[in-house]
Amino acid sequence: MRREDLRNVAIIAHVDHGKTTLVDEMLKQGGVYRENQATEERVMDSNAIEKERGITILAKNTAIHYKDVKINVIDTPGHADFGGEVERILKMVNGVLLLVDAAEGPMPQTRFVLQKALELNHRVIVVVNKIDKPDARLDEVVDEVLELLIDLNATDDQLDSPMIFCSGKAGTASLSPFEQGTDLIPLFETILEYIPAPEGDPEGDLQVLVSSIDYNEYVGRIGIGRVERGTIRQNQEVMICNYHTGDAPKKTKIVSMYQFDGLGRMPVTEAKCGDIICFSGAENITIGDTITSVENPEPLPFVKISEPTLEMTFSVNDSPMAGREGKFVTSRQLRDRLYKELLRDVSLHVEDGETTDSFKVSGRGEMHLSILIENMRREGYELCASTPRVLMKEIDGVMCEPMERVSIDVPEICMGSVMEKLGARKGELVEMQPSGNRMKIEYLIPARCLFGYRSEFLTDTRGEGIINSLFDGYQPFKGEITLRYTGSLVAHESGEATSYGLFNAQDRGMMFIGPATEVYEGMIVGENPKMGDITVNVCKKKHLTAIRSSGADEALRLVTPKVMSLEEAIEFISDDELIEVTPKSIRLRKRILNTELRLKAEAQRRRGN
Repeated sequence: MRREDLRNVAIIAHVDHGKTTLVDEMLKQGGVYRENQATEERVMDSNAIEKERGITILAKNTAIHYKDVKINVIDTPGHADFGGEVERILKMVNGVLLLVDAAEGPMPQTRFVLQKALELNHRVIVVVNKIDKPDARLDEVVDEVLELLIDLNATDDQLDSPMIFCSGKAGTASLSPFEQGTDLIPLFETILEYIPAPEGDPEGDLQVLVSSIDYNEYVGRIGIGRVERGTIRQNQEVMICNYHTGDAPKKTKIVSMYQFDGLGRMPVTEAKCGDIICFSGAENITIGDTITSVENPEPLPFVKISEPTLEMTFSVNDSPMAGREGKFVTSRQLRDRLYKELLRDVSLHVEDGETTDSFKVSGRGEMHLSILIENMRREGYELCASTPRVLMKEIDGVMCEPMERVSIDVPEICMGSVMEKLGARKGELVEMQPSGNRMKIEYLIPARCLFGYRSEFLTDTRGEGIINSLFDGYQPFKGEITLRYTGSLVAHESGEATSYGLFNAQDRGMMFIGPATEVYEGMIVGENPKMGDITVNVCKKKHLTAIRSSGADEALRLVTPKVMSLEEAIEFISDDELIEVTPKSIRLRKRILNTELRLKAEAQRRRGN
């Protein structure tokens, strides 16, 4: 049976290509808002960090109505680090809207998400967005999309995908690149015509594949998934089983059920095949589980999520300032929070570390892990985080490391310094293409060699460069490389930083702290422009004398300190350093705080080498 009154579609694209903005306009024109209702921009980015950074981190469901058809729309993240969200969400839909920027064209993440959609044989509607940009190049972008489809071995049906030209911000769409259109009706019509209606047997044995998990303090865990077969009813007894683990099915009861409608959830008493539902009552439900009938527990296979490529060690904060600013500081609280995160993030891995108060956390990239740390500090957690390490893999007896495909768009004048830096970091030039007065360059580079490069890249290109990277696979280990050519300025004693102490220390390098900042021995207070650490006394006070000299009362001119963000701190630290993260502060510190013990350990390490 086909559900002609329903369509399930996901919007996939590279970061900043306008997915969430287009969903805004679809909601407005789909009748979700009242005529005079106040609306906000990027309404689907409901998370505080998403609003601040202007990126989508979690996939979100919504539904709009057009011509008596309900269109379930899933807005997905565009950043490569959150590709796991996109991979599992694609199991819930029958087709995708592939958004491509009219100026930038297909980017690395466009390739990744399109490949996943093609593997599932989803139908694709290509939406060329931002056609009103002054530097839009529609004909070239259409050719690039077709080349990408051919490159990814798309079927003949997928190669004939319809093309829509739209401006998400203006809320217009048309079938022709030469006209702007007046509304999004051409897009809605194409969805109804081209995206297949869900099929299934409403009288068959129940099957609901869980693709996402939500959590509520009152009802506990909430499963989100699509009804693949049969009909599910409120207060129905069901079985939870998993195709991949092979565990014995467990009986449970569906307490409440909701369907997405507009920006909210609407309670329902039953849902048929094709519907996307949320349900509570199944206490131990996890992503990849199947809800089945009691009589015939037949689980469905779930998509294989790509493995993590990066690892950091999270440990209990043991600095002299530990416990002052956070509510949750013990290893038990840290462990519970990390394992709770596994329930909703399938691309994250957590395992116990070498000590009882440390945990190895693996993810897709630096941003993936930094968002987790940021969420934890906002919830009141204190922790220490180590420098990131890539996860090596042995393939046919050869030790291999993860490689990244880096796409760079820079002004021609900056190309030399960018290529020099990437060459020194063992990057291999794959492609170079001029685009006006800019150059598009593509490199293959070991993932570890990108650590700390993004901030250098922005400096080298005067903020005009665009850099994007995507995991490309594993290659044999490329050899050791020095990534950091600077050292740290380390506090000599505990106390409060003084203007006099900072004035004398700032000649040694860039400072990270200002006057009256509380410091402790072993805390990193600045960056030494040369390799090697320097111990500085920023708490030093000026000795008072009875003799007045000319210039004695001159004001001390302090250079404005550099305040490190969490991402900058992750890029900056080396192997013997940690980031101390609390709800109010981000501090950098040495692993061994005592100066004497640290110097002894350093001397031993050098003798060992």
